[in-house]
Amino acid sequence: MRRLPLRRLVTLATLAVVGAATLGSTAACGDDSEGAGGSSGPVTLRLGYFPNITHAPAVVGVEKGIFAEKLGANVKLDPKTFNAGPAAIEAVFSGALDATYIGPNPTVNAFSKSKGEAVRVVSGAASGGVALVVKPGINGPQDLRGKKIATPQLGNTQDVAVRYWLKQQGLTTTKEGGGDVKIVPQENAQTVETFTSGAIDGAWVPEPFVSRLVNSGGKVLVDERDLWPDRKFVITNLLVSTKFLKAHPDVVQKLVDGQVAANEFVNSKPDEAQQAISDAIGKISGKPLDLKLIKQAWTTLEFTNDPIATSLKAGLDHAVDVKLTDPVDLKGLYDLTYLNNALKAQGKPEVVQP
Repeated sequence: MRRLPLRRLVTLATLAVVGAATLGSTAACGDDSEGAGGSSGPVTLRLGYFPNITHAPAVVGVEKGIFAEKLGANVKLDPKTFNAGPAAIEAVFSGALDATYIGPNPTVNAFSKSKGEAVRVVSGAASGGVALVVKPGINGPQDLRGKKIATPQLGNTQDVAVRYWLKQQGLTTTKEGGGDVKIVPQENAQTVETFTSGAIDGAWVPEPFVSRLVNSGGKVLVDERDLWPDRKFVITNLLVSTKFLKAHPDVVQKLVDGQVAANEFVNSKPDEAQQAISDAIGKISGKPLDLKLIKQAWTTLEFTNDPIATSLKAGLDHAVDVKLTDPVDLKGLYDLTYLNNALKAQGKPEVVQP
C-alpha cells in the first residue's frame, strides 16, 4: 500500500525550486562577503507566521515591535501571514520567505523533501494546546467504536496523534475513513459546525478550536499533554531557510533574540499578549478573536524556547507506525547555536542540541 507523506505532496515545480535553493545555499557558503562574516548592507527578513494562539510569540513579536527592535535599523522586517503549513513551506522553497513559525509535521516534510538541505529549526515557540473533544455520552476509548472523529487534515500532526492513540487503545482506522473509528479530515472552522449538528462525534484539534468545541457542549476526553513526558510536546517552532541562515547568520541571531524576548513578553504580560493577539486577528480577518476564548485556551499552552526535539522525533515515529509516512533521518535539522547564544546572554539555561 502506498504511504502518504505527513503533509500533501509538494509539486514537481516546488521540488525544482528546492534544488535551486540548495545550490543557492552552497553558493552562499563560498561567498566571503557574506556567510560567517554577517550581512554587509541592508537586509529584508521575510517572516511567516499564523494569526492564531499557538503562534502567540510571533504575533506578539510583530505587533509589539519586539522583532523590529531586536533586528535593528539595518534589517527591514516583512511579516507575512499564512493559514496552513504547506503554503508557508512552499513559500520558503520558492524563495518568497526566509523564516517561518510552523508546526512539527510541515517541518519534517520540508526537511525530508529537500533531503535535509533547505531548512533548519533554530528555536521552539510553543507546546501543548491540543485535545480530543467528544460528545458528553462518550466516556472512554471503547465508546468511540463506530463513531466519527474529525482532524484538521489527513496526515497532519493531530491526525497522526489520534490514529496512534486509537491504535494504542486497540482501535483501528484507515486512510479512507474506515475501521473501528472513522477519521474525518476537515477544516477546523467547519468542525465546530459539524460537531454542533451531530455530523461528527468528536475532534482532535488545536486551540482555540478545543475551547470552541467545549463551549459548544463537548468535553475533553484526552488532553494531549497527558500523553507526553513532562506534559510537553512541540506545537510550533521557528524554521529558517538554510540559504538565508548561511548568508545572514547575524540577522538570524537577532531574529532568535527577538523570539526569546517575545516569549518573555508573552509569559510575563499575558493580558497584554492576549489583547495583542485579539487585535492582530481582527486586523487580518476583520473580526477580533474573542478575548474570553483566548484566555480560556491560554491555560493549555506553554510558550517555550525549547523546540522539544524529542517530541518531534516521536511524532514522526508515530506517523510511521500508523503507516502515514516513511522513516526520515532528522540528523542536521536543528541548529540551536543562536538560541543558546540568546539564552546564555540572559543567564538562562541552554537547550541541548539534538
